[in-house]
Amino acid sequence: MATREQVDELLEKMAAERANLIRVAEGLSPEDALRVPVDAEGEEQWTALEQLAHLCEMERTYDAWVRAALREENPDLSMVPWQTVPIPVEEANRHTVADLLRQLELERQYTLGLIDGMRLEDFDRVATSPMFGTLTVLQWLRSFYRHDRQHTAQILGRQSDYQPKFKGREPNQRKARLELVARRRQGLA
Repeated sequence: MATREQVDELLEKMAAERANLIRVAEGLSPEDALRVPVDAEGEEQWTALEQLAHLCEMERTYDAWVRAALREENPDLSMVPWQTVPIPVEEANRHTVADLLRQLELERQYTLGLIDGMRLEDFDRVATSPMFGTLTVLQWLRSFYRHDRQHTAQILGRQSDYQPKFKGREPNQRKARLELVARRRQGLA
């Protein structure tokens, strides 16, 4: 069973990694926020603004996954619709770092409220994702600070010391996103 100490550690790590992300993002010039690494692949090809928008989308999506796990026994998360946010990745470069940090702040306030309303036994509930397998709610919530750490490193142009453990090969989310946007523009999605 999850312990109060584990939840406190979760909250501390979430706060620390988010504070570091904000510090790095606030230090970007407008030009740096739009810079695309030349030899990167996948998510690492996103601008810093796109990285921040992606974090907003994933925070909202992780929250939806946690809510699904709290509602039902071991839900199939592939059935939970992708969550949309006011500034999606494909529109991020038309916004400022401040706009995206404000969105991240709102998403985090919701997440913290969700966590605050949970009982200790709720952290042991599970949900299954085709990409990550079956994880407890506590493990899903740990994804928040790990994901912040990963994208902070990418914004800084470094390889992150954290790499998600995908079942199989990591999907190219940037390529999938570009294909989705193209299908939407053609009226196919």
